[in-house]
Amino acid sequence: MASTMLLCSMGLSAASILIPMDETQKDHLKSYGIAFWVLKNGQEVDWLLNYRGGSFLAKYDTKTESECKIRGVTYEVIADDKVAQITTEINDPSVNMDIVKLEKAPRMAVYSPKEGVKPQDDAVILVLKYAEIPFDLVYDEEVLRGDLNKYDWLHLHHEDFTGQYSKEGNRGRNVDKFLATKAIQEATAKKFGFKKVSKMKLAVAQSIREFCANGGFLLAMCSGADSFDIALAAAKTDIVDEVYDGDGPDPQAQSKLDFSQTLAFQNFNVVTSAYSFGRSGGRFSDIDVSNTRHIYQEDDFFTLFDFSAKWDVVPSMLTQNHDKVIKGFMGLATAFNKSKIKSTVTIMGEMKSANEARYIHGELGKGQWTFYGGHDPENYQYNPNEPPTDLSLHPNSPGYRLILNNVLFPAAKKKKLKT
Repeated sequence: MASTMLLCSMGLSAASILIPMDETQKDHLKSYGIAFWVLKNGQEVDWLLNYRGGSFLAKYDTKTESECKIRGVTYEVIADDKVAQITTEINDPSVNMDIVKLEKAPRMAVYSPKEGVKPQDDAVILVLKYAEIPFDLVYDEEVLRGDLNKYDWLHLHHEDFTGQYSKEGNRGRNVDKFLATKAIQEATAKKFGFKKVSKMKLAVAQSIREFCANGGFLLAMCSGADSFDIALAAAKTDIVDEVYDGDGPDPQAQSKLDFSQTLAFQNFNVVTSAYSFGRSGGRFSDIDVSNTRHIYQEDDFFTLFDFSAKWDVVPSMLTQNHDKVIKGFMGLATAFNKSKIKSTVTIMGEMKSANEARYIHGELGKGQWTFYGGHDPENYQYNPNEPPTDLSLHPNSPGYRLILNNVLFPAAKKKKLKT
């Protein structure tokens, strides 16, 4: 890329590395890994919002350049006068751009079982590994022990926080897996003094909500998003059918839901029957529109909103991309019914014609959360028996970029954000 002669002509101390994030970038996903690597090594990164697809800028370092070469990331070595030119362009009040300084790599955790999870079971784990971004796995025991205070960022594995095991046990498939999971979860619940798995999962959800309220950053996808809010709303009632916990649901459960406890959703109707299924699996509520949407794959797209980078910094960071139209993908929770979303929530990606939101964000106390519908941005209809998505075949995936925007978001320098 940059020869020694070129660096000498610039003056090594007066050079920066620009990682473009527009169509010229060979590997968008690994570019986030480079930005994270720079932060882990004690240096800062400027995130150039809306400049060439949300590019990254860091001071020149031979190790950073070498890392870009090793990982196959497109980069440019630029002199200080070029940096000044870019800065002037971005700071122009008439353009929708801004510079956000990333200061420190967040401490990363993924809420997921440590055993029995296939690589294809979680898109976030897939992309973190592909981008070479380090993370720890935590699950119920770690959360209940209070270990979340060790982390800045948490992703929720596609979990069923209602204690209904995604209603797997009555679908005529995966019965052995369901029974094994049920036994493990019941043993953990007993260990921590809970009579039911649903009560343990509620305590876990409440601990995660507290983590977020205290300043943590939360990303949930698929059923990890809607079941999380359903569990919180049902804290004072029983929505779990007998096959899962030994007794039937409260006949008055719907009227006892408390939507003040949820992050994103309100006024939804729960489905308490163990035998209520849809095309994507067990149904929990009418938050997810998987079972009512009639959209062919070739027509399944959602559009990212344009936000003011200088004023709406948070959603601008979370929607940085080289493409504003993202192809849809299904999951246990594919998309969210806009009529069930609280007015305080920011919708960042939607299919307007279907009245569904795919990508939403909000604040809770000192923290921030993002919910993203669907399972795998490069696998339209996930099948657990399929091989995992090979991200080397999708290095420029706009759908996966949205996940990685959330990864870097906590590293941003704290300033008054106008969202």
